[in-house]
Amino acid sequence: MEKSQKINPFILHILQEVDEEIKKGLAAGITLNIAGNNRLVPVERVTGEDFWILSKILKNCLYINGLDVGYNLLCDVGAYYAAKLLQKQLNLIYLNLMFNDIGPEGGELIAKVLHKNRTLKYLRMTGNKIENKGGMFFAAMLQINSSLEKLDLGDCDLGMQSVIAFATVLTQNQAIKAINLNRPILYSEQEESTVHVGRMLKENHCLVALHMCKHDIKNSGIQQLCDALYLNSSLRYLDVSCNKITHDGMVYLADVLKSNTTLEVIDLSFNRIENAGANYLSETLTSHNRSLKALVWFYI
Repeated sequence: MEKSQKINPFILHILQEVDEEIKKGLAAGITLNIAGNNRLVPVERVTGEDFWILSKILKNCLYINGLDVGYNLLCDVGAYYAAKLLQKQLNLIYLNLMFNDIGPEGGELIAKVLHKNRTLKYLRMTGNKIENKGGMFFAAMLQINSSLEKLDLGDCDLGMQSVIAFATVLTQNQAIKAINLNRPILYSEQEESTVHVGRMLKENHCLVALHMCKHDIKNSGIQQLCDALYLNSSLRYLDVSCNKITHDGMVYLADVLKSNTTLEVIDLSFNRIENAGANYLSETLTSHNRSLKALVWFYI
């Protein structure tokens, strides 16, 4: 890095705002928002090289416990420096790296540093194409890490192997409370991943939120999930939107909702529920269920 390297003006602007908060005595637990989709101030997207400078500044900032650098241009270079930051900045509990063109190699670097990190609670990797290879490194990380509570890997092009690996490791991991596995790249019609997730839900009693949008779940798949929900006592939020569930699948969901008192939100948007499916659910919610707070559906 050349000595003449100048700090990104967007980063400089945000840091100046933080300095003002410090002067006012508002410095405790600050989340630094340097997201590239900010439309309120002029934005010069943060690159991997910019993040190198930022990480140098942040490594000793004890009052920063959250960092949002989503929608920038970090790429794998930035992922390298993000991993270094997670090694040295031991107050960071929230890190948002979503949509930064991070690939499998960058995903591997971040996953491996979390083997030893004990402070990060929430990591967002949404939209970074870490693919099946990167997903496998994150699944392996969850076998070791016992402090991360929320992991967002939606739209990361995960494969069947890594989705099954996540389902398998979550039978043992007792720390993760929310996981987003939206839109994996699945080529099978047998719904193997949904079968494994169903098995996981029978054994896991810590997971609170599960996102399975665009998993090609059909009626047999929702049956697997509903069978598990008879035994699960922790899941409160289930997202199965944008799948291939029809009104026949609602028979299984309506039945489990008669006895499940844990689920509070179910997202069924963009499935083919139709009037018949809506009627099944309506009858159950009217007569048997008092715990569900929100049932989301569009294009039914």
